[in-house]
Amino acid sequence: MESDERYMWLALDLARQGWGKTNPNPAVGAVIVKDGEVVGTGFHEAAGKEHAEITALQNAGDKAQGATLYINLEPCCHYGRTPPCVDALISAGIRRAVVGSIDPNPLVSGKSLKKLEAAGISVKTGVLEEKAQRLNEAFFKYIASGKPFVALKMAMTLDGKIATRGGKSQWISGERSRNFVHHLRSMSDGVMVGINTVLQDDPQLTVRLEEETKRHPVRIIVDSRGRIPMESKVVLSAKETKTILATTDLAPPEKLEKLSSAGVEVLLLPLKNNRVDLGSLISALGKKEICVLLVEGGGTLNYALLEEGLLDKLYIFIAPLLFGGKDALTPVEGEGIDSVENAWAVHDIELKQLENDLLIIGYPMRGEEIVYGDNRRAWRNNTKAI
Repeated sequence: MESDERYMWLALDLARQGWGKTNPNPAVGAVIVKDGEVVGTGFHEAAGKEHAEITALQNAGDKAQGATLYINLEPCCHYGRTPPCVDALISAGIRRAVVGSIDPNPLVSGKSLKKLEAAGISVKTGVLEEKAQRLNEAFFKYIASGKPFVALKMAMTLDGKIATRGGKSQWISGERSRNFVHHLRSMSDGVMVGINTVLQDDPQLTVRLEEETKRHPVRIIVDSRGRIPMESKVVLSAKETKTILATTDLAPPEKLEKLSSAGVEVLLLPLKNNRVDLGSLISALGKKEICVLLVEGGGTLNYALLEEGLLDKLYIFIAPLLFGGKDALTPVEGEGIDSVENAWAVHDIELKQLENDLLIIGYPMRGEEIVYGDNRRAWRNNTKAI
């Protein structure tokens, strides 16, 4: 393996330490190398904190003079929550910069590289580029479209059921799979379910992990008619954990007033097919800086998102169980398709075994393009998910 790739892998590994904590900023890792020795490393820990390259420069100190910087994403050249990093790199005397991917942000895109080159710094781009892009796939979509990267999680039996004929679903998947889902929640800005999930399961939709650094995502309930019970767990805890009710004018105004008083943020949205307009909802969540949205909905919500091309990624847990029952619920319901040629395919598949469960990670595709919101694009490589 070439040394540039070796050090870029290290930068990517560092970046993953901030994965899900930096939103809406990207996950970035930086490595400073001089005379074949790593003299400084850093990663972006959270929005508003030092960027990766600044931390690496601080660690390197005077050794940064004449050294090479390895970074998975182009350094910033504008004032945001922090000052531009390009100026610090130039001042520190960095001699060479190896960059995984150009920043899609129009405020940065290519401008930082030109500034580095104008200062006499040698720049190399495209090292492990696809892997760098996959790592920040949510950021790339969010910057390009202003909308969240939408990942759908579903857990089902070998025969494709998400509940017994009596509606029981706890627990289909094993403990390790459920723990994985809590990590997904912790890395997401929002977690969304439909009203039927609340009515049937009364979930908390919080993160139950031991780590002190865990964070709870914003909870979004899609409920066009305001049927959510005032005594549901998400309503009772709305003042402690931010909760949004995505609803319409079909909901009784007096019920919405009560929900607001209980701490629930009511988001009134247009109707589409007599339900919440999901496209409008996704756009509205983007404006609230929800960069990564995890959906844990039932079959109706899942199908609607899939049909409207709003899903970017799938996490499908399959447990070694058989429920049977022609009326038992399945993870994707709705109208369905009329021919095999119209099916969605799942591409760029990764398989994991979590105890006895199988986890399939992939990207839904229909026709010739990955379903990728308004910015349809596929990162076709083997980068491992978390």
